[in-house]
Amino acid sequence: MPMPDKSTSSEATQTTAPETVSAARKIYPIIKYGDPILEKPTTPVKKFDADLEQLAEDMFASMYAAQGVGLAAPQIGLNLRIAVVDVAAGKNPEAKIVLANPEIIHAEGEKREEEGCLSIPGFRGYVLRPQFVTIKAQNAKGESFEIRGEDLLARAFCHEIDHLNGILFIQHLSMLKRDLIKRKIKKLRKQGEW
Repeated sequence: MPMPDKSTSSEATQTTAPETVSAARKIYPIIKYGDPILEKPTTPVKKFDADLEQLAEDMFASMYAAQGVGLAAPQIGLNLRIAVVDVAAGKNPEAKIVLANPEIIHAEGEKREEEGCLSIPGFRGYVLRPQFVTIKAQNAKGESFEIRGEDLLARAFCHEIDHLNGILFIQHLSMLKRDLIKRKIKKLRKQGEW
């Protein structure tokens, strides 16, 4: 999920800072809409080890490089039920959240906000999501936890969990809006720009 449109150029510059902390981080290319992996449910994480911790850090680095606030494994071509979220965009290390095998256990309220996706760059739409969600997940070490999110954090949790279930944000849009986006992407693909 990309940063909300309210970002300024100084914020965008700061989002790349975590990437420079460690030159050993791998920056994965973001898979674009049209790749079948984005629409398949993922396989649960079963092995929690140093490789998974490295993957999570690489996912954060890839997300910051793409100026996002959330990234799911299918977006980097991996069929694995893991996502990372950081709505502080790298400005607060405490805000980095690894979600392995996440599930929403409670949702309340509703909020319609504009949303985009790193895998569908350049397209946004208004999506109705819960205002508050509580999720249960595991961290990169396999430790279970529950966390409650509000507003942007709740939206990011829902967006990334949707990815892990093979659902893209455009599936929450009206048929008309979704078809319009698909037609524009088809045109971009024909022009070699997608």
